Amino acid sequence: MPNLSRVIEKGAYGKLRTVSGPNCPRVYTTLFTSTNPEEHGVTGFLVGGITANTHMLKQEPIWSMLSKGDITVGMANVPATFPVMPVNGYMISGMLTRGKNCEDGVLCAPKLSEVTGGDAVYPAKMREELLKNVGDFYIDCERMPSAGDLKQHEGEVIDHWLAKVQVIRDQQTKLFDYLLASHPTDFTFLAQSCEDRTGHWLYPITPFNVGYNASVNSVRQSAFPDQYIAFDKVLGTILKHVDDNTYVVVVSDHGIKPLREFEEKDPHAHADHEKTTPVIAKHDFADGDDVPGSVFVMGPGVKHGFRIMGLAASVYDIAPTLLHIYGIEQPKQMRGRVLTEVFEGAENKVAASK
Repeated sequence: MPNLSRVIEKGAYGKLRTVSGPNCPRVYTTLFTSTNPEEHGVTGFLVGGITANTHMLKQEPIWSMLSKGDITVGMANVPATFPVMPVNGYMISGMLTRGKNCEDGVLCAPKLSEVTGGDAVYPAKMREELLKNVGDFYIDCERMPSAGDLKQHEGEVIDHWLAKVQVIRDQQTKLFDYLLASHPTDFTFLAQSCEDRTGHWLYPITPFNVGYNASVNSVRQSAFPDQYIAFDKVLGTILKHVDDNTYVVVVSDHGIKPLREFEEKDPHAHADHEKTTPVIAKHDFADGDDVPGSVFVMGPGVKHGFRIMGLAASVYDIAPTLLHIYGIEQPKQMRGRVLTEVFEGAENKVAASK
């Protein structure tokens, strides 16, 4: 992964403590707001039986704070941003976007033209521009196949699913490249989720692991690590737009690990969020420290090759650190801190030169 290696060599990196029972909408909204899930309102994929959405936000997200600070904002494919909200720039929704064959918005991929139940693009006039210049791209990643789909067709279904994932990643890469070239902003937040989706059911486990099924788990053992190689290529496309005066922050909201024996009693241990796909690895453990994410920071004033040890950094710290870079004071409701240890200098006033 040469591109991520470049960020590590020229920046700081480490594990990222996540929240309890981590899943993407729950953690990303914590990352946006630096508040607890119970405080910001997005506690999971479903909240009170309704698919999580931006109308549920009870705390101000970072893109709103930056917009108020006259900083231009660009966002694409970020989980839990549907329907999109007005920003000083643009926003294109990600995971939990509703649409054709994806009426509940949970872990499926409607095309831009198929979105229903709200706007996927802000400003609305940008939608036609994207359809013309990028194409009718899929939003988020492909829904995982069901156990019924897989039975007796494992290799065929796995190959077809992985091919669709690559089509979606290629479309997202084209979207990111277009946005960075044609709509540069002061702050840009881009996300991908296919790595997570692949890990749930194609994690490279061995026969002694819980849930092992040779007909599925011996077919494409490189599928999960291949996702990270593919992600690194996407990162390479993004880094082409980065100069020495640009900050790059790469985060994963949580990790993933194979299921354990004592979880056999959980009736949903081997099923995905919709209880249809045979899952052999997951992340929503009660103890989020079982599955920390990662953080990588590169830019002016950031230490080179510096490792954050242990779990000193958390998802709560991302928003305060970003505000620090832009010279905006951290609001009182935020529970995190500025990751001062990644910056050079005693005072760490990164924004002083901006």
